[in-house]
Amino acid sequence: MKKYNYILLGMLSLFFVTTLTSCSDYFDQVPDDRLSLEEIFKTRDGALKYLSNVYTFLPDEFNQRQVHETSLYRTPGPWTGASDETEWTSSGNKAKLINNNSIDATENTMVLYRWKSWYSGIHESAVFTKYVDQAPLTASERAQWKAEAKALRAIYYFYLVRTYGPVPVLEDDYALDTPSNELQLSRSTVDRCFDFIVSELKEAQNAGLLEDASSDKTTGVGRIDKAIAQAFIIEALTYRASWLFNGECTYYADMANPDGTRLFPSQPDAATIKADWQKVVTECQKFFADYGNRFQLMYTDKSGKSVAGPDAEGFNPYESYRRAIRTLFSEMGNNKEMIFYRMDNAAGTMQYDRMPNKSGNTNDYRGGSLLGATQEMVDAYFMANGMSPVTGYAADGVTPIINEASGYKEDGTSSSDYKSADGTLYAPAGTRNMYVNREPRFYADITFSNSKWFSGTEGDYTVDFTYSGNCGKAQGNNDFTSTGYLVRKNMDSGDRNQNLVCVLLRLTNIYFDYIEALAYVDPSHADIWKYMNLIRERAGIPGYGTASLPKATTTSEIMKLIQKEKRIELSFENCRYFDVRRWGLTNEFFNKPVHGMNVNYDGNEFYKRTEITSRNFDRQYFFPIPQSEIDIDKNLVQNEGF
Repeated sequence: MKKYNYILLGMLSLFFVTTLTSCSDYFDQVPDDRLSLEEIFKTRDGALKYLSNVYTFLPDEFNQRQVHETSLYRTPGPWTGASDETEWTSSGNKAKLINNNSIDATENTMVLYRWKSWYSGIHESAVFTKYVDQAPLTASERAQWKAEAKALRAIYYFYLVRTYGPVPVLEDDYALDTPSNELQLSRSTVDRCFDFIVSELKEAQNAGLLEDASSDKTTGVGRIDKAIAQAFIIEALTYRASWLFNGECTYYADMANPDGTRLFPSQPDAATIKADWQKVVTECQKFFADYGNRFQLMYTDKSGKSVAGPDAEGFNPYESYRRAIRTLFSEMGNNKEMIFYRMDNAAGTMQYDRMPNKSGNTNDYRGGSLLGATQEMVDAYFMANGMSPVTGYAADGVTPIINEASGYKEDGTSSSDYKSADGTLYAPAGTRNMYVNREPRFYADITFSNSKWFSGTEGDYTVDFTYSGNCGKAQGNNDFTSTGYLVRKNMDSGDRNQNLVCVLLRLTNIYFDYIEALAYVDPSHADIWKYMNLIRERAGIPGYGTASLPKATTTSEIMKLIQKEKRIELSFENCRYFDVRRWGLTNEFFNKPVHGMNVNYDGNEFYKRTEITSRNFDRQYFFPIPQSEIDIDKNLVQNEGF
């Protein structure tokens, strides 16, 4: 029996529910030959549903707990738990393979499925492009749909390179039955990969993508348009200019194909680094010029009603920031901050993971308390005055170095409620002082002991994570937070089965790409502070430019601020795992223990900073290429360290 390369495995034997439309009833037979494909493309509806199939492999990042159960679509990653943001309660969570340095090339779910899925998406894009000319479409429809498939192919390559490093860029569409001896493919270089991604996205922009796909209320929501393609051009160029990919990371300096072709660039000089970042600046400025009116930061009042900006009457920073990432299907039209998202997703799983496991609550109002924020993440949030409460840790790695100027207090409890100016309750009286007087984003993102859960059925209670508390370890068997905190981002009142949009890119992603690029191109550029302060003002904290919050002047100083700001604004949004790697900061943040509260005790003993687990980063800048692929393709070299 012939062996076939996994990257060419077709997806048509699966039943799909995609970002566009349900295909589960349509692909009820396996169209494994030319006749079947020709039958599909005889109708407009068949072609549209096949295009929906091509979208299927976009990430559903709401289900990161169950990456081991995910088949060849949805493609969530372990990104949040595999960074220093969170710790999963379950000892079997796949993120721990990365945290304890035990991931290997034979891991046949997390490592293999993402590789197979994204290459399957690439193949399906090629099949669609090949057969769509047979469908009865208008010329503009055909051009648009082909351009969407081309853009999706580029996006799947971006996800592959971001996860595995340089990968083979397929120059041809190989048939599903191509023997493996004809598929001895080498890895493309870093430059070839990123050049291909960017050029394909630009070609798609010029070949038929709509200016704004969401204008088509029937089938447009969630589809690729010119703005989304531009956002991925920016993301790709940002990664290419970064330390991990630009040749500065010496770990991969000697990595080469069997023919001697070096996969990573040579060590760059200052002029080359600046030129690479200038490309990011140029594409960001194009994004702002072309789409600045379409995408805007979310500003709302306490009820969620839109207001003009941070100076408008009724502006509520907590609610504005919270709704920028948490959006119901029914409210999508109100969120102009979202750029790219997935509608079909595992929102119920995500909400279960982040909802407290409260004794007395039942059914959909009782969560799993499974995704705990780390103490390091809690410490990262600013105070209400915009200053960092903790600037580092003593030699023991756990004792915080407190920034006295920030007003932060580690011990004791508050004597009164801590509220926003419009009465939003942030921290009830009796809350530990370490959680009082923090910035609004802290209260939107972190559930801490003595915080209030949202009002609603079986809600409006005070959360108690101490050992014997209503949400403590003694109540939950295996359903408890191991850190004494829960991730609160994306949560709200009501049950845990609300229809949410899974946001994959939003406007602040582009803001951060822009100011990071400017830090290398022109650290004196005024736009650095314009966009940095736009993010801070929406968050309800003072901007840079005062005596207590001075503007940095050098590239390294600005980058330290960017790293602090992005860690908070895009917390738990699948950025930090990749950012810390591409910045070359893994030893500083990932190669050390993470901490939390002492969940095995009640009272004051609970609030003792405690090591939850040690982390050991060694070789995991990228996933290993699945060993099954290496066995089939003798020209496919493995990543260093595996």
